[in-house]
Amino acid sequence: MKPVKTLAPLVLAAAACALAACGDDGSDTGLDGGADSDADSDADSDADSDTDSDTDSDTDTDTDSDTDADAGPPTVFLPRESIAADELAVLVNTNDAQSIAVAEYYMAARGIPEANRVDLELPAGVDVATLEEFEAAKAVVDAALGPEIQALAITWTRPYRADCMSITSAFALGFDTAYCSTPCNPTAAVDYFNSESLAPFTDHGVRPAMMLAAASVEEAEALVDRGVASDLTFPLGDGVLVRTTDTARSVRWGAFVQTVDDWDYDGGLGLEYVDNSDGSGLDYIEGAADVLFYFTGLASVPSIEANTYRPGAVADHLTSYGGQVPTSGQMSAVAWLEAGVTASYGTVVEPCNYTQKFPDTRVVLPFYFRGGTVIEAYWKSVAWPGEGLFVGEPLARPWGSTVTFEGGTLTIRTTALVPDKTYALGAAEDAAGPYTPVIEGITVPHLQITEIVLEDATAPFYELAETGG
Repeated sequence: MKPVKTLAPLVLAAAACALAACGDDGSDTGLDGGADSDADSDADSDADSDTDSDTDSDTDTDTDSDTDADAGPPTVFLPRESIAADELAVLVNTNDAQSIAVAEYYMAARGIPEANRVDLELPAGVDVATLEEFEAAKAVVDAALGPEIQALAITWTRPYRADCMSITSAFALGFDTAYCSTPCNPTAAVDYFNSESLAPFTDHGVRPAMMLAAASVEEAEALVDRGVASDLTFPLGDGVLVRTTDTARSVRWGAFVQTVDDWDYDGGLGLEYVDNSDGSGLDYIEGAADVLFYFTGLASVPSIEANTYRPGAVADHLTSYGGQVPTSGQMSAVAWLEAGVTASYGTVVEPCNYTQKFPDTRVVLPFYFRGGTVIEAYWKSVAWPGEGLFVGEPLARPWGSTVTFEGGTLTIRTTALVPDKTYALGAAEDAAGPYTPVIEGITVPHLQITEIVLEDATAPFYELAETGG
């Protein structure tokens, strides 16, 4: 796929529009005003806001810290890239047999500790939990979880709302009417948007939540399997970002164009911007293989089942009621999951087409590529998430770092290195250091797959760390 190189304006002039009411002519039935005032801010605005998170490190091996060089491969410490399975809590509705089954399958598949399971009693088979029902469940969650828990997996599909908020945002943020509104009003922003944090609860007091939404246990298990299969597969494409004839729902097109341009280099993601705003072609793709990303704007997207999707794929369509799951009067986000996608997003009440209420592709792709889990990357991409439902397998992580040791040669393969920063690989005789640099001045011009190779690696411990920016 050949990317378009022409940049579109970053700040769009379209007014917020009630998507359920707007016709294909994009006529405005909502508020006047700039719908992109926050979401189109510089994507680097928070890049240095959480510097403590960058100093965290973990290891790719369970080798005990007293391992010596003769006992096997060295222990390698890497910069922290994402939350881990033991930092994810699993919320279960004990009144819902599907929720119980999905929780058991998911925790086994991901090795999530039993202590991280939280049993709740919510109504089953209803779309909306009352505020009283939600607050009682939230109190149980808050009492059960310690500060080490950074994110939440929700194992039921209904209820998908708590009063006017999505259930994922209500558990993540706590219920507050500032996060939802009467139709076509702005809602509260969260400072987790575009954040460098790798510990959202520690740094922001937010536990991002994602729902393992599905019409059946079998569909949910297939979703889990796709997420697990995606891990460290290092895909480079393909992705498609479509500007459709639906003007009101295509307000993200400027961000789409910049996203494609941002990745247009050797070793970048293979992305294509499709502009069908004049109606000369199709508003959708069909028959595409191994789709990795698919972002568009339509009330219902035709032929999504005619494509195949890579494990870890992310797709969403900007419309009013995609967050109504598992079905919607428009097209539910669950339709993407049923087609083979691993994560999606939709709003549960009329949002109007404020781009801040929908994922920003300029944010989600870089954070995902750098080794973040899909729950982290997706949540970071929505400035005003209160009305939005995040669905998918939270821990899917196609990128990150791997370590191999063969014939005395140590190889680190990683996508976690950030341009404009410098890294070094150090060696030590003890896990606590001190570490002596053996490869210095490691830099990358772009986000890319990088291999760091050290021949004759004889030290028992190595550490890859940032040294400057």
